[in-house]
Amino acid sequence: MKMATLFFSAISATFLILCTFCQATPPGLILTLVNNCPFTVYPAIQPNSGFPVLEKGGFPLSTLTHRSFAVPNQHWSGRIWGRTGCTHTNGKFHCATGDCNHQLECNGLGGATPVTLAQFSLHHGHNDFSSYGVSLVDGFNLPMTVTPHEGKGVCPVVGCRANILNTCPAKLQVRYPVGHGQVVACRSGCEAFGTDELCCRNHYNSPQTCRASSFSEFFKHACPATYTYAHDSPSLMHECSSPRELKVIFCH
Repeated sequence: MKMATLFFSAISATFLILCTFCQATPPGLILTLVNNCPFTVYPAIQPNSGFPVLEKGGFPLSTLTHRSFAVPNQHWSGRIWGRTGCTHTNGKFHCATGDCNHQLECNGLGGATPVTLAQFSLHHGHNDFSSYGVSLVDGFNLPMTVTPHEGKGVCPVVGCRANILNTCPAKLQVRYPVGHGQVVACRSGCEAFGTDELCCRNHYNSPQTCRASSFSEFFKHACPATYTYAHDSPSLMHECSSPRELKVIFCH
């Protein structure tokens, strides 16, 4: 009996050591979406081609709540935006901004512009880089920032804290209901006017010919740490080595 007791005591001690070791093992990369807006936001997540859909591509996030989820341990890239003014009417789902084919769960679909867009490329390179940036190239609908935690190297907070809806020029405003409702989004110059120069198409589709415009400068002045036109500074996409969490915050 004493030998059996000693044997099981040794097994228990080994299990406790292993369990302690397992708990000390750092977790994988977590994405946390935080809604500080005074209304429900419907985040949408679209993977780039060839990568899996996360969290079914979209869900409701009530005011002053958050949702965290793990990302794949291998390379993943994609984008996140917030949908606003979403309603269920007669069995149909629709959002005033960022709508993805009238679906609650976008399941890989893109969203209607204009939206504030966070872009990610996770687990890449020799130092397990996570690259991230916030783009206003397709316009603006919500203040949004990205904050990395526990990363190494260049890991700044980026994005746009300002509510551009309050200062959006009349020619860029999107109102909902159309024509007479409140301002729900601010178009880019490209979306508002559609010229090759503003959209950086054809002859203007290069770093040499695609230039900032008065419209992109409006966005840049309000939100310096964002992309505001197609060939904006590449240094705005930061590479942070092995962060434990990337926090996407809607409104501040």
